[in-house]
Amino acid sequence: MTKIAFIGAGSFGFTRTLVRDILTFPLLKDSTIVLMDVDKERLSWITKAVEKIVKAGNYPAKIVSTMDRKEALKGADAVMCTILAGGLDVWRHDIEIPKKYKVDFNVGDTRGIAGIFRALRTMPVMLDICKDIERLCPNAIMLNYTNPMPMLCNAMQRCSSANVTGLCHSVQGMPRDFERWLGIPTGEIEYHCAGINHQAWYLELKHKGKDLYPALRKLVSEDSKIYNEEHVRNEMFLQLGYYVTESSGHSSEYSWWFRKRPDLIKKYCSPTKGCAWNPGEYAFILKCYADRDRNGKWRKDIQEWLAQKDIDLARGHEYAASIINAWVGGEIFGFNGNVMNNGVITNLPKEACVEVPVFASKNRVSVSYVGELPIQLATLNNVSAATEIMTVNSYIEKNPEMVFHACAYDPMCASVLSMAEIRKLVQEMLNKNKAYLPQFKSVKIS
Repeated sequence: MTKIAFIGAGSFGFTRTLVRDILTFPLLKDSTIVLMDVDKERLSWITKAVEKIVKAGNYPAKIVSTMDRKEALKGADAVMCTILAGGLDVWRHDIEIPKKYKVDFNVGDTRGIAGIFRALRTMPVMLDICKDIERLCPNAIMLNYTNPMPMLCNAMQRCSSANVTGLCHSVQGMPRDFERWLGIPTGEIEYHCAGINHQAWYLELKHKGKDLYPALRKLVSEDSKIYNEEHVRNEMFLQLGYYVTESSGHSSEYSWWFRKRPDLIKKYCSPTKGCAWNPGEYAFILKCYADRDRNGKWRKDIQEWLAQKDIDLARGHEYAASIINAWVGGEIFGFNGNVMNNGVITNLPKEACVEVPVFASKNRVSVSYVGELPIQLATLNNVSAATEIMTVNSYIEKNPEMVFHACAYDPMCASVLSMAEIRKLVQEMLNKNKAYLPQFKSVKIS
């Protein structure tokens, strides 16, 4: 019987979806699902939801609910991590303090100074989890969904022997839009994708062996409705020649081109008719979370789901369940995972965390060689990868000055601030987050 531990199980949407997917596999239908969270109320709600899934599918699975992380991890075969270190009252400052300096974030959970400080707060917790895994379930696979994905995975892969792979749904998600735009049946597009998390590139995009890029380029260039669905991504595609994985709002934060002036934000990042779910407006995710928390809306949403008579038990498109199935001896599964580079992409740093094709099999994850990225893509990836490596180095070396170095090369900061202004911003952020940064004896930078 497989034991699967969910750390941060109170992430209702993720946990519910992943459990549903896991139980569709014959090898996993009798699993012991251990739900762990530090929030007693959220843990109670997700336990009810998972029990509803098990009952609806008539699965022989066992459900355990606990607030004890060590109990959850002991003897686990797989570990899912969906934690958030600090609530809205903590991470809102990642967005609001930079705004005082005219650094305008949309999401701020992956990279840039906002992502860097989220990483610095979360690394101590993630590495504590890894220490427990090393001791209590050293042969388990750990699948991380917590952001900022590249910095956290990089820290865990450099500082722990745990079998860590990071997962994101952007790689497999965008081809569904390509199929819709080009009139291709769902699931028929073939792609080869590599780069870094939230900034990987579809190096090949084909349908029945035919290159789709010429048709896609013509469509995006000529159809304003299609262009407006993804302003930033479509502009990057037309200018750089390859399509990037992550949504326009996210992608607008990862370069110098879209958020450095009000007129550019208005042109590329403002809601327009026909735009995608997140075009790039300031503090979009912060507003979403604030709305969710207002008047207990999140509780009402959960209660409404629990009150449904019938629920969908069909497997979705997340990778995790298929990876776990392969890990315990099921069918080999290919996916894009976040792993240490080690020369897989030859023109990115070997110590960078990269998002590349990976194959999961019994007790093994095998990374596929990619080679060189086109130089115009590698250049942008290298800037992001360097800031991520410096952020992890600041943790390992216990050196807050390195945090400044990372932020100095952040495209969002560098496009609107001088180095002296960035240093001032970093010091304010360090002071604000001092209570959550035990890795630094002092947060004062010279």
